[in-house]
Amino acid sequence: MELGFRSSFNFIPEGEYAVPASLRMWLTERGFEVGVHDLHHDGILFSSSKGFRRKAQQINNYLEEWNAVGFRSGFMIRNLEWIQELKIRYDASTFDTDPFEPEPYGVETIYPFYVQGTNGQDGYVELPYTLPQDSTLFLLLKHPKFRGIWRDKLNWIAKCGGMALLNVHPDYIVFRGQSNSTSYPVDLYLEFLSWLKQEYAGKYWHVQPAEVARFIRSVALAKSASRPKGPIAGGRSERG
Repeated sequence: MELGFRSSFNFIPEGEYAVPASLRMWLTERGFEVGVHDLHHDGILFSSSKGFRRKAQQINNYLEEWNAVGFRSGFMIRNLEWIQELKIRYDASTFDTDPFEPEPYGVETIYPFYVQGTNGQDGYVELPYTLPQDSTLFLLLKHPKFRGIWRDKLNWIAKCGGMALLNVHPDYIVFRGQSNSTSYPVDLYLEFLSWLKQEYAGKYWHVQPAEVARFIRSVALAKSASRPKGPIAGGRSERG
């Protein structure tokens, strides 16, 4: 907040902590966004289609109660087709590339994209994270030189006109006192944000995920509406 940034907080509805309405209100009143993070964060959300449909009803209840439009699965385990069961504007359960995740294959893009709905279901926007997670850099790899990877990757993303999306875990951050093997000092995060604000002042679009999703959806639907309908005259079709 001191640096002028606002983020999206994704909370586990039925996890090891409470998510009081007062906290969600405090965040949204100050320009932050609140999203739903899995249901239990136990890694079995997508174990079966029947089980997912049942849990999707519970997740949809939390989405409505929290007035949230975004979702992220636990451990980035996902099924983009099944996720259509959720009443969301966007999903953030993917990444461009991350070999350290349980499902290491990524969507191989640094751009948000629209997932077309099927069987009468609404589509949604997919927002892959494109910067390495803090836990990967500072807890798994544990090497000082990796603090520059965020900068290097963001510089490349900026050259490509892509989306910089970073997952940070407050429960791994030490705000006061000494860090240990399962935490890192908040200064590492502040250092990156301060550099970003100075290096790219006035050059980036800083909005919440819901706003990115709204824009991408509008562009995707506009393109779809402009495409010709029906068979191509002359009986010949071509790929575009």
